[in-house]
Amino acid sequence: MKLTVRIWRQSGPEERGRMVSYVVQDISPDMSFLEMLDVLNQELITKGEEPIAFDHDCREGICGACGVVINGSAHGPEQTTTCQLHMRAFRDGDVIDVEPWRATGFPVVKDLVVDRSALDRIVQAGGYITAPTGSAPDAHAVPVPKHDAELAFDNATCIGCGACVAACPNGSAMLFTSAKVAHLNVLPQGQPEREQRVLGLVAAMDEEGFGGCTNTGECVQSCPKGIPFASIARLNREFLRASR
Repeated sequence: MKLTVRIWRQSGPEERGRMVSYVVQDISPDMSFLEMLDVLNQELITKGEEPIAFDHDCREGICGACGVVINGSAHGPEQTTTCQLHMRAFRDGDVIDVEPWRATGFPVVKDLVVDRSALDRIVQAGGYITAPTGSAPDAHAVPVPKHDAELAFDNATCIGCGACVAACPNGSAMLFTSAKVAHLNVLPQGQPEREQRVLGLVAAMDEEGFGGCTNTGECVQSCPKGIPFASIARLNREFLRASR
């Protein structure tokens, strides 16, 4: 495959950025999107040019570090992580635009790399339990209804990639925050901090400069782990309950 890749280049947080076009050839459809960027970077290094900075780690769709906006969509045309997106999703001769996450809470560090530590600070505001756990408890020592266990697990799959924020026209972190609330608030171990947790997480989210949720649903469409839209409604109910 021969592709034209237009990539956002920005040398630093205070510098002006711009889209720069590159032509990459001999790309296998079986390559991942990050492998394509590796090929391009190797060509740039061979020419003595500055390689493109982008985040990645496990490359197995687990850590969420690899997120970029591809042709206007968070993680690209498929509902998966960027590292698990393969070049067969594109056609020979395509022009591909690659940009970093765009949100006030995600300032650009360099090129496609953004600072996502705001999500960590949201979790630090209440995404934990204080009940002593000690060693691993015996199986079924704490009874949890099947529906609650499944709901908690569904929300615990959030990898904190930030795609929901990047996809939202308001730059809202509501889906991410709601996943953290739903994960812990439905479990017995999470009950002591239930009200404190939701108030703390929402306050931290607002302090970080993320936008408000207007229920457009773009977050759910881009989430690679399928966090349910109902989690946002649950967060709203939990917040109203805790605010009384």
